[in-house]
Amino acid sequence: MDNSYTVDRDRWSKMSIFEQMGNISSEVGRSFNAKRRNDNDGCIQAVSRAIDLFDATVSLLIKEKSIRSKEVLRAKEVYLNTIFDETCEPEETQSLERYFMQYAVAARLNR
Repeated sequence: MDNSYTVDRDRWSKMSIFEQMGNISSEVGRSFNAKRRNDNDGCIQAVSRAIDLFDATVSLLIKEKSIRSKEVLRAKEVYLNTIFDETCEPEETQSLERYFMQYAVAARLNR
Protein backbone atom coordinates (compact mmCIF):
# COMPACT_ATOMS: atom_id res chain seq x y z
CA MET A 1 0.00 0.00 0.00
CA ASP A 2 1.34 3.43 -0.97
CA ASN A 3 0.96 5.98 1.81
CA SER A 4 2.93 8.73 0.08
CA TYR A 5 -0.10 10.92 -0.73
CA THR A 6 -0.28 14.36 0.85
CA VAL A 7 -2.32 17.30 -0.32
CA ASP A 8 -0.54 20.35 -1.78
CA ARG A 9 -1.66 22.71 0.97
CA ASP A 10 -0.69 25.86 -0.92
CA ARG A 11 -2.87 24.86 -3.87
CA TRP A 12 -5.57 23.64 -1.47
CA SER A 13 -5.69 27.01 0.28
CA LYS A 14 -6.61 28.70 -3.01
CA MET A 15 -9.75 26.57 -3.42
CA SER A 16 -13.19 27.57 -2.16
CA ILE A 17 -14.79 25.59 0.66
CA PHE A 18 -17.11 24.08 -1.96
CA GLU A 19 -14.16 22.87 -4.04
CA GLN A 20 -12.41 21.50 -0.96
CA MET A 21 -15.48 19.64 0.27
CA GLY A 22 -16.19 18.47 -3.28
CA ASN A 23 -12.72 16.92 -3.41
CA ILE A 24 -13.30 15.35 0.00
CA SER A 25 -16.56 14.02 -1.44
CA SER A 26 -14.59 12.18 -4.12
CA GLU A 27 -12.46 10.36 -1.55
CA VAL A 28 -15.49 9.62 0.63
CA GLY A 29 -17.20 8.08 -2.41
CA ARG A 30 -14.09 6.10 -3.34
CA SER A 31 -13.79 4.71 0.18
CA PHE A 32 -17.44 3.61 0.32
CA ASN A 33 -17.22 2.08 -3.16
CA ALA A 34 -14.05 0.18 -2.19
CA LYS A 35 -15.72 -1.01 1.00
CA ARG A 36 -18.73 -2.29 -0.96
CA ARG A 37 -16.31 -4.20 -3.24
CA ASN A 38 -14.47 -5.61 -0.19
CA ASP A 39 -11.32 -3.85 -1.43
CA ASN A 40 -9.73 -3.20 1.96
CA ASP A 41 -6.52 -1.67 0.58
CA GLY A 42 -8.44 0.68 -1.72
CA CYS A 43 -10.74 1.66 1.12
CA ILE A 44 -7.89 2.42 3.52
CA GLN A 45 -6.05 4.44 0.86
CA ALA A 46 -9.16 6.54 0.13
CA VAL A 47 -9.80 7.02 3.86
CA SER A 48 -6.19 8.18 4.31
CA ARG A 49 -6.55 10.71 1.48
CA ALA A 50 -9.92 11.90 2.85
CA ILE A 51 -8.42 12.43 6.32
CA ASP A 52 -5.56 14.45 4.81
CA LEU A 53 -8.05 16.62 2.90
CA PHE A 54 -10.27 17.07 5.96
CA ASP A 55 -7.24 18.09 8.03
CA ALA A 56 -6.04 20.56 5.38
CA THR A 57 -9.50 22.15 5.24
CA VAL A 58 -9.90 22.35 9.02
CA SER A 59 -6.43 23.83 9.37
CA LEU A 60 -7.32 26.64 6.96
CA LEU A 61 -10.69 27.25 8.59
CA ILE A 62 -9.14 27.48 12.04
CA LYS A 63 -6.50 29.87 10.73
CA GLU A 64 -9.35 32.01 9.32
CA LYS A 65 -11.25 31.68 12.62
CA SER A 66 -14.21 30.32 10.66
CA ILE A 67 -17.14 28.74 12.45
CA ARG A 68 -17.29 26.26 9.54
CA SER A 69 -14.42 24.35 11.13
CA LYS A 70 -16.95 22.80 13.54
CA GLU A 71 -19.12 21.51 10.69
CA VAL A 72 -16.14 20.06 8.83
CA LEU A 73 -14.86 18.38 11.99
CA ARG A 74 -18.31 16.94 12.63
CA ALA A 75 -18.55 15.71 9.02
CA LYS A 76 -15.15 14.03 9.44
CA GLU A 77 -16.29 12.37 12.67
CA VAL A 78 -19.53 11.08 11.13
CA TYR A 79 -17.66 9.86 8.04
CA LEU A 80 -15.04 7.96 10.05
CA ASN A 81 -17.69 6.44 12.32
CA THR A 82 -19.67 5.34 9.26
CA ILE A 83 -16.80 3.95 7.20
CA PHE A 84 -15.46 1.85 10.08
CA ASP A 85 -18.87 0.69 11.40
CA GLU A 86 -19.34 -2.90 10.24
CA THR A 87 -23.05 -2.75 11.16
CA CYS A 88 -23.74 0.45 9.22
CA GLU A 89 -26.95 0.36 7.21
CA PRO A 90 -26.76 1.26 3.49
CA GLU A 91 -29.15 4.18 4.09
CA GLU A 92 -26.63 5.81 6.44
CA THR A 93 -23.88 5.53 3.86
CA GLN A 94 -26.11 6.89 1.10
CA SER A 95 -27.21 9.80 3.27
CA LEU A 96 -23.61 10.73 4.02
CA GLU A 97 -22.63 10.42 0.36
CA ARG A 98 -25.52 12.76 -0.57
CA TYR A 99 -24.33 15.29 2.03
CA PHE A 100 -20.85 15.40 0.51
CA MET A 101 -22.11 15.30 -3.09
CA GLN A 102 -23.96 18.58 -2.50
CA TYR A 103 -20.58 20.28 -2.10
CA ALA A 104 -19.28 18.78 -5.34
CA VAL A 105 -22.36 20.04 -7.17
CA ALA A 106 -22.04 23.49 -5.58
CA ALA A 107 -18.37 23.67 -6.58
CA ARG A 108 -19.28 22.96 -10.20
CA LEU A 109 -22.10 25.49 -10.17
CA ASN A 110 -19.82 28.20 -8.71
CA ARG A 111 -17.14 27.88 -11.40
